[in-house]
Amino acid sequence: MNSYQISGNIVDILQQEIYPATLHIADGRIRQIVRNTNDYPHFILPGFTDAHVHIESSMLIPSEFARLAVVHGTVSTVSDPHEIANVMGVEGVQFMLDNGRKVPFKFNFGAPSCVPATVFETAGATVDVADIDQLLQRDDIKYLAEMMNFPGVLHQDPDVMAKIAAAKKYNKPVDGHAPGLRGEAAQAYIAAGISTDHECFTLEEGKEKIDYGMHVLIREGSAAKNFEALIPLLHDHPEKIMFCSDDKHPDNLVEGHINQLVKRALGHGIDLFKVLRAACINPVLHYRLDTGLLRENDPADFIIAGDLKAFPILATYINGIKVAENGKTLIQPVDTPAVNNFVCRPSAPADFRVAAAGPAATVKVMEAMDGQLITNALQATLPVQDGHIACDTQQDVIKLVVVNRYRQAPPAIAFIRGFGLQRGAIASSVAHDSHNIIAAGVDDASICAAINGVIAHQGGISLAEQQDAQVLPLPVAGLMSNLDGYTIAEQYSRFDQAAKLLGATLASPYMTLSFMALLVIPHLKLSDLGLFDGDKFAFTPVEA
Repeated sequence: MNSYQISGNIVDILQQEIYPATLHIADGRIRQIVRNTNDYPHFILPGFTDAHVHIESSMLIPSEFARLAVVHGTVSTVSDPHEIANVMGVEGVQFMLDNGRKVPFKFNFGAPSCVPATVFETAGATVDVADIDQLLQRDDIKYLAEMMNFPGVLHQDPDVMAKIAAAKKYNKPVDGHAPGLRGEAAQAYIAAGISTDHECFTLEEGKEKIDYGMHVLIREGSAAKNFEALIPLLHDHPEKIMFCSDDKHPDNLVEGHINQLVKRALGHGIDLFKVLRAACINPVLHYRLDTGLLRENDPADFIIAGDLKAFPILATYINGIKVAENGKTLIQPVDTPAVNNFVCRPSAPADFRVAAAGPAATVKVMEAMDGQLITNALQATLPVQDGHIACDTQQDVIKLVVVNRYRQAPPAIAFIRGFGLQRGAIASSVAHDSHNIIAAGVDDASICAAINGVIAHQGGISLAEQQDAQVLPLPVAGLMSNLDGYTIAEQYSRFDQAAKLLGATLASPYMTLSFMALLVIPHLKLSDLGLFDGDKFAFTPVEA
């Protein structure tokens, strides 16, 4: 690479100083920073790092995620390949590594610690202790990804503890996942060696975990939104806070990324250097990433911003390569064949009937809540038609269905409130964590059509009204598209709007739907094996 120079106002976050200077760049590194007395209208600072994200949730392969993210000043991610690992195991992790290397972007993948996430669902693969050990030996695997099985940590499950021990052996951080865990239980979880949590949803919980020595990741994604609750932590604990998205759907990624959290934090009156420390510095130091921090001899990873309030990103550089300029990506698409694990036959509407014991039925109802992964556990009395329990849109109680996509099996059926659908159904093969097919709908014909549309394409999101179904295919593991990211974002937006025309009231109905099978988040969830009580960590009958 040829050497070159770039001048501007240098934002030195570590020294908390802004000064005019010229960067001398050669072979992808900053060889020298020479101060001057010139007057520049723009600012040069380290690029942003998303401290915890599942690339798969963008519905884009890594190379396409990178094309969209760099426009917003993101230069690196701490990425948990947990989703594709649940579908394809270590082969899926390797796919993410291989594809990510084909573009100038710094993906930092971890070893997925919980595949399958629980024994109460059917996943497509297992990543065992031996697999984890082999992955953690690799230089391109940076950490042990989120340890969702916090009961296993607290009860010192041998497999769980062996995975944590492997991370310690190779001196790699262990990510946490412990929503609502407080007091002595939180202390025991952290004492096991777990250093972060992105699941805090109250200020008190965040403060407590910081006091116990943890780093708290402030999450603002397409589904879970904890920024407003947690951002006061940054005032007093700038060295312990990072920003992350966790799950970011493609339309939201087109709109912005970590840059949005920077602007919002500044709007809350938080000191510039504290905000930038969370967005740029802390993830790099904590995970020991090969991402430059605007120091001499660092990799030339930096962004140029028009100002330090609105933060317009004028250009993004990674390893000295300009990858975005004035809102346009400069990364070229990568032709990538699909890989998958999908074995499932079409269903019939009668498969989704729920027999009733009497003329009316009182059932347990999961309540989905906008911007949260947790659900409430409610009850409702539903009408019975022809001996089967019917939905009741006046109560906003409709059916939730999970169909095993890895082998032929009867569907699991329950009831849910909060989606607001008045007609039709939506379905998806993105269903954390095992990624079976999940659907929510008002009537059996629509539910069946939506599910069969996903099956026909071996993965995707769908929308149906009676027999009429539309599908956005996701041929890569049933999770991602291998097409242009901006095209997928536009198509996804159309599906999102179409779901809202059916009555959906959630901000991101498909994203919320994808978490309704996530058993490790209380209170009620549905796996392919049945309705699950997240508090008792056991199955529970649908009828109350």
